[in-house]
Amino acid sequence: MEESVLNRRGFIKGAAASAALLALGLKSENLFAKDDFIKITILHTNDVHSRIDPFPMDGGRNQGLGGVAPRAALINKIRSEEKNVLLFDAGDIFQGTPYFNFWGGELEIKMMSMMGYDAGIMGNHDFDNGVEGFAKQLTHANFSVINSNYDFTDTDLHNKTIPYKIFKKGNVKIGVYGLGIDFEGLVNKKEYGNSKYLDALKKALEMERFLKLDQKCHMVVCLSHLGYRYKEGNKICDVELAKNTRYTDLIIGGHTHTFLRKPDSIRNLSGQEVLVNQVGFAGINLGRLDFVFSKNNHKKMVYSSAIEVVENNFKI
Repeated sequence: MEESVLNRRGFIKGAAASAALLALGLKSENLFAKDDFIKITILHTNDVHSRIDPFPMDGGRNQGLGGVAPRAALINKIRSEEKNVLLFDAGDIFQGTPYFNFWGGELEIKMMSMMGYDAGIMGNHDFDNGVEGFAKQLTHANFSVINSNYDFTDTDLHNKTIPYKIFKKGNVKIGVYGLGIDFEGLVNKKEYGNSKYLDALKKALEMERFLKLDQKCHMVVCLSHLGYRYKEGNKICDVELAKNTRYTDLIIGGHTHTFLRKPDSIRNLSGQEVLVNQVGFAGINLGRLDFVFSKNNHKKMVYSSAIEVVENNFKI
């Protein structure tokens, strides 16, 4: 797992965005200000692993990075600047610091609720106190846990997750579904109990079609804890998911702790671009993607991406 720290921030303009801006004959600041367009900002984290405090100032490579308070301040700053913001998490909320050992995830869920997360998914470590442990902590959540490929019918999580959620920002509909990783070899049977894993690609094809064609969403987002990429060609991951879907526009990933400098751009079965992004672990980075849609036909015009390094220099 790649765990290098990115020591820069600010926007990285994609080639597609630059080309579109030139074609329109508009600078980005003029484009975003026009009444004919709507800007959607998507913020995201993954594999935070109970990192409540910033890393200690002990000379380590991550010293001073991460932490809930600096992240909350950064999120609040962005929300004060942007009208249409969504905040997502791609799993492994739990496990990694004594906070989880002492309070079983209560603090993590409460702080995500305080930060105003819109939705998250489960990672394999979110089962570390069993299905019952996660279900108990969801009583503290005011955000949705989206789960499209686990069957929790005969468990304490029955009816406590949802298979998808549709968010409306302005007149743009954004459909979100969530995929978890196979339990086999990662989670002890006693921890996931009667939970059943359902084929991730099959569920992805089902959910994206439903959201795009039936629900008429203008953008389809997958929150994934499958992992970015594997050497084993037959193992489902975000890259393979992107290649083998048709209507998913963005995959926000987790599990492999991958620090991407910019979103990976992959062509799907229809030849359309799918963005895949993941921002490491421990809340060191906050992912940011800005999309501009036409208000008239809801067409996605341009996007830009940023890596926001979460440093202990903000004040709430």
